[in-house]
Amino acid sequence: MVGMFIAVQPPSTSAADTAKMADGYAFTPMTIEMPGGYKQQNVRKVNKAYKHIEAWISSVGAGIAMNDIDGDGLANDLCVTDPRIDQVAVTPVPGKNAGRYRPFALDPAPLPMTRTMAPMGCAAGDFNEDGRPDLLVYYWGRTPILYLAKQGSDGRSAAAFEPTELVRGVSSGGTYTGPLWNSNATTIADFDGDGHDDIYIGNYFPDSPVLDDTKDGGVVMNDSLSNAHNGGEDHILRWTRGGFEEAKDALPKQVRHGWTLAVSATDLDGDQLPEIYLAHDFGTSKLLYNKSTPGKISFAVVDGARDAMTPKSKQLGRTSFKGMGVDFGDLDNDGLYDMFVSNITTSFGIQESNFAFFNRSRDQKAARERFRSGEAPYEDRSAPLNLAWSGWGWDVKTGDFDNDGTLEIAQATGFVKGKTNRWPQLQELATANDQLTHNPLWWPNVRYGDDLAGNQVMRFFAKGGDGRYTNLSKPLGLAVPIPTRGIATGDADGDGRLDMAVARQWGEPVFYHNVSSHPGGFLELKLTHPSGSPVVDAQVTVTLPDGTKRISRVDGGGGHSGKRSHEVHIGLGKRADGPVQVHLKWRDRSGEVREQDLRTSPGRHSFQLGSEAKEK
Repeated sequence: MVGMFIAVQPPSTSAADTAKMADGYAFTPMTIEMPGGYKQQNVRKVNKAYKHIEAWISSVGAGIAMNDIDGDGLANDLCVTDPRIDQVAVTPVPGKNAGRYRPFALDPAPLPMTRTMAPMGCAAGDFNEDGRPDLLVYYWGRTPILYLAKQGSDGRSAAAFEPTELVRGVSSGGTYTGPLWNSNATTIADFDGDGHDDIYIGNYFPDSPVLDDTKDGGVVMNDSLSNAHNGGEDHILRWTRGGFEEAKDALPKQVRHGWTLAVSATDLDGDQLPEIYLAHDFGTSKLLYNKSTPGKISFAVVDGARDAMTPKSKQLGRTSFKGMGVDFGDLDNDGLYDMFVSNITTSFGIQESNFAFFNRSRDQKAARERFRSGEAPYEDRSAPLNLAWSGWGWDVKTGDFDNDGTLEIAQATGFVKGKTNRWPQLQELATANDQLTHNPLWWPNVRYGDDLAGNQVMRFFAKGGDGRYTNLSKPLGLAVPIPTRGIATGDADGDGRLDMAVARQWGEPVFYHNVSSHPGGFLELKLTHPSGSPVVDAQVTVTLPDGTKRISRVDGGGGHSGKRSHEVHIGLGKRADGPVQVHLKWRDRSGEVREQDLRTSPGRHSFQLGSEAKEK
């Protein structure tokens, strides 16, 4: 037994090697200024049926998005959802350009808001296609609100935005009359290929008065800890000239009611129709293959294959783990997107596994054939790559922070910070009969002051020379023992180095300025329609002089509660000093798929994508 224990231990990186790897990165933590004058809270008021688990119910809501909100050409603005004040704040990235405007809270008036509603996240986009950056905010207790930038505004005050209901007809005479959505995830993409961006909204709790402390009941918990299908219904709102409309039956019936915590979307098979990965808490996470046509959004479930060496819990689409976060990125530089999925991985707590799902197809055409047959060509390699275990995982973002051409992985972790350890009670719940879990009465106490993974720190995984990853968060100063939730990335100052903003649950958000001293070359592309709107899911492939490829895309805002900027960032390595070959693929406003090859020098470039790509 001792020999077997030693044999199965994953190899670890020595302290000296870890320090050497960390030398390639450096971050300066900076305080994010928030608007003042708001009363702070430490826990949310909840439905009386949830009172004994108030800290559990209050464990989400810290979110952060990084983008160019004021139109100055840099991703140096933040949209922060802060549960301490239950406000959505727009604030400049700290540093030399922070004085451009004062932080402010978005004002939903005259749309109705009550104390039973709370913001959960924010995403940037151009939802009315006028070329000005708008903001989408999703909530518990109501449907989302679009904050549309007013004509002639600079995006630097609350008065610059016009609040508009995403779902029409939910407000009447200053009173909210719509459904009680409890949303925790969104992504924005052109799902039907008509040339216009649609919106996915993932709900966690079913429509119910979760945050109404005058009510006692009318709420539920998950009907299983590994296969729950009684969560809130997910929705896709399709763009039309008259506003967004519900796309009926767009999602397969078996996935509409998972407990959604995260989502990510991108084109995986080269047809310029984005696939979706739904990260569902309590099992049922799914990859959805896009079969849409203009005006008709349609997805089909595709599951991973399973062999004798693959446990069910590691099979894509059939896992029983707690899907908490997801991001797409090419982790092995083979020109195909892989996926990193966060789960709960706490030793002597609940030890599941993160997933590093690698695409096993030889190319996009082969992937398409597998998708059409109902199979997802992915296998998990998290354990051999030292990515399986980290903590109570949440948001995750891949990115090349040192521009060496290989992606790193930043992951938020931690749950509830307090003084009374509640792991024993949670472990008892984990073995409970599924017939009991849907009733809040049977859940153990998790009140304000209780602790579950409260001292866990975010992870920063970098790949070593042996292909395995090492967590560098401690030597990089990222290992702060406060639960984190959302991670946003972008180049805030235009120096070619990816910066990072992190939302902390019941803690101050923080900005990490990338000050790495010897980064490699980079290519940063701002890709817009002729109107100035971002071309969401435009695909970029760079071919380096040695023939290897690097891929990325314009992300429409996937993940848990952190949203990366719209710029495409690709690290080129140490010797990238000459022009590189770039292949662009996108849909124009008519829905036509366009492709173009060009050569461009490293650095920052802006292209207008219409029927062809034109550098601005």
